[in-house]
Amino acid sequence: MLWNERTRLPATSVPESLIHDFNLTFFLLRCTRDASVTPSRSNFDRLPARPATFLSDIVGVSLDGFSPLADRVDYACIVPARPPSRLWGGTAIEQERKENNMTDFSGLELAQPILRAMNDEGYTTPTPIQAKSIPHLLQGRDLLGIAQTGTGKTAAFALPLLHRLAENARQPNRGQPRALILAPTRELAGQINASIKAYGRHLRLYTGVVFGGTSARPQIQALSRGVHVLVATPGRLMDLMKQGHVRLDQVEVFILDEADRMLDMGFIPDVRRIAATLPNRRQTVMFSATMPALVKSLADGLLKEPVHVEVARGATTVEKVEQRVLFLPKDKKRALLGELLNDKDIKRVLIFTRTKHGADRVAKHLVHRGIRCDAIHGNKAQNARERALAGFRSGNLRALVATDIAARGIDVEGVTHVINFELPNIPESYVHRIGRTARAGAGGIAISFCDHDERPYLRDIEKAIRQSVPVFEDHPYHSVEIANDPGTATKSRRRGFDNGQARHGAPKKKRPNHYRGNAKRSRRSAA
Repeated sequence: MLWNERTRLPATSVPESLIHDFNLTFFLLRCTRDASVTPSRSNFDRLPARPATFLSDIVGVSLDGFSPLADRVDYACIVPARPPSRLWGGTAIEQERKENNMTDFSGLELAQPILRAMNDEGYTTPTPIQAKSIPHLLQGRDLLGIAQTGTGKTAAFALPLLHRLAENARQPNRGQPRALILAPTRELAGQINASIKAYGRHLRLYTGVVFGGTSARPQIQALSRGVHVLVATPGRLMDLMKQGHVRLDQVEVFILDEADRMLDMGFIPDVRRIAATLPNRRQTVMFSATMPALVKSLADGLLKEPVHVEVARGATTVEKVEQRVLFLPKDKKRALLGELLNDKDIKRVLIFTRTKHGADRVAKHLVHRGIRCDAIHGNKAQNARERALAGFRSGNLRALVATDIAARGIDVEGVTHVINFELPNIPESYVHRIGRTARAGAGGIAISFCDHDERPYLRDIEKAIRQSVPVFEDHPYHSVEIANDPGTATKSRRRGFDNGQARHGAPKKKRPNHYRGNAKRSRRSAA
């Protein structure tokens, strides 16, 4: 038979009666126009526009010399009018319809205990990144997701993961997790772990989290009891792997969150080493707010024929954030900050600096002015960071001063304002900073101070976000000279942060050998 033999026929030789007799329908799928590509199943698996991995039996039909269809598509395929029940989600067309019509979590076909937990959390409607990602992840596909911060990325990968583990429930082996989630900072790792516990509260699953800056003993004890899901920062995980406390040969799902931040913090080599120890047969998921070239290269090496999901263009700013830039001399920034915080409408504010010492100085200045404030950065002990974050989240602190390295994982509802006391020297960091406000559909205001030396930074930021930041002149320290500066002067750019890491690819100064181990430990403890 034509169907079983998967015979390729000219489109003009397919009798209409054959289609009716076999209850078949004619689907036109867009395919690459490369003449060397033939419509085999493996080729359809790689289709970027309409992946047809669900179709177990495909008959390719050449359109050579067939007009007018040949002008619009390259190949056609015949598929059953009613897809067999064994197919994972029906046709690609049905898959897209499901994504577009997704109005609540019940439509995602998740396990009932997970849906009950989501209802307990008050979540009923999936966000765009969740509606687009979860169906593909439930099918076991690799996925590359690009979405702004605050769009619900954690649930987008956590819910399918929990569903998979619940359907194949078994006790984990000691020190051998079934799923691994890598995060760049302690705060983000802790937040992901808390979310997974909340979503999986009605499941008999065990999670663990490991990161630097705190004692490893409780983390080792948790691993020895066995965990289904391990959330980790790369540095501490590498240490525990070398000590033999954790093996990754049983990992079924590998998730890399905030991949662009991994790049910024210099963790990409560690990520590659960790990935090299994972089984080849696994599901891999990567999420990132931006997509620099090195992150794209990492994705190409880790993901196999991934689904690409994007709900916002790279380096775009949150639409509901009202942005302003204030030009003023550097020595007037503290005075202006104090005056701004006299405004009672600024109820909960995140203030960003580029360095750890700068964060401490700003926090001390605000406390001196009677403002409830604390600082959070890589030099702070973990319990001090958690205490400051808890105080900010509960409302005991009105202001929290942070560096970029500590900003990821600060998921606090009701942040009304973000103030860039110092502009970031990496444009992508601006997007992440202002994304701390206007979360979960709320509005917010982002205010940026810009002195003369930071004018080139502002120029790069506006280029990256593809828009000009509105200038606010109604303050006592406005500088016309800085405002009129085009910002074309060269300024050193270091793709490092408050721990002084050099930009990738930049020449590094050689240091005596006895310093090198300390630098390596410092990088890992910062996370």
